[in-house]
Amino acid sequence: MDFNSAASVTTNNIPLLIQHMESVIRGKRPQIEMVITCLLAKGHVLMEDNPGTGKTVLARTLAQSISGQNDEATVLFKRVQFTPDLLPMDLIGSHLFDEKNTDFIFKKGPLFCNVLLADEINRASPKVQSALLECMAEGQITVGDTTIKLEDLFFTIATQNPVEMEGTYPLPAAQLDRFFMKIYFGYVDAGTEIDIYRNYTQIQSNLEHLQQVLSLHDILNLQKEADAVFVHDEIIQAVSNIVRGTREHSEITLGASTRSGIAFLRCLRAFALVKGRSFVTEDDVQAIAKAVLDHRLIYRNKEARLRAFDQILQKEMDRLSKLKLF
Repeated sequence: MDFNSAASVTTNNIPLLIQHMESVIRGKRPQIEMVITCLLAKGHVLMEDNPGTGKTVLARTLAQSISGQNDEATVLFKRVQFTPDLLPMDLIGSHLFDEKNTDFIFKKGPLFCNVLLADEINRASPKVQSALLECMAEGQITVGDTTIKLEDLFFTIATQNPVEMEGTYPLPAAQLDRFFMKIYFGYVDAGTEIDIYRNYTQIQSNLEHLQQVLSLHDILNLQKEADAVFVHDEIIQAVSNIVRGTREHSEITLGASTRSGIAFLRCLRAFALVKGRSFVTEDDVQAIAKAVLDHRLIYRNKEARLRAFDQILQKEMDRLSKLKLF
């Protein structure tokens, strides 16, 4: 296979960023890589698990690692704690009366940033959750008759507790579809947990003193590199087959959309770049397919959720393995 026409992976700071984040987030390298993948794919990421597993800390660690202080490289980070009494205007902003100029001025809310941490997003009402739809899907916010474009970089990291937990509102399908990936954190293994217990004061110090390792310019360049990563036609066919398979499976009542397939391809390109390659492999498909598509599907029952998507994915992986693309 000739990759001369593929994007060349330049020397970049992705390994440094991962190493930087691992000084705080121990034992979660796959989750760190997934979050960076969503960032480079120009998408958004949803992280779900029980409280205390490190979701918010990971989001803060990434934000601090790319938030600069000088004018050239500033990445503006905002954190919003979602609560039941939150209102849409608390996110978007509101018009205030300026007595000096005897006119109303618009005071921007926290959505006007580069990196947004929407903490415990499913504790706010659906009305508030819907305030995120336009900015996540179209990169703009409409206030009255005025539409305001967001910055070139707008990345949402949302965390949520399991929907069975008291005081949560399940995210609607339209909102879930805006997230390129849904990542489950899980608990660390026993050895890593002991390491955390022994060094938690040092880990906290690392978090408080994290320095910027990527600038806004670096991130935008890496996003362009991700767009140029080579994808073989057979892997594009595999994405199509998996997406269509979710619509045809008897145990799935709502399958993946065409937008899901586009998100899948963008994440594949970005994931390959995170792994240091200028081309997508079959293993990349296996690694991220469930994180990209599973949260967009509606299954007939809990038993179907455990097996239906895996059946679709395995069938396509078997087909790809026979082709020996790489």
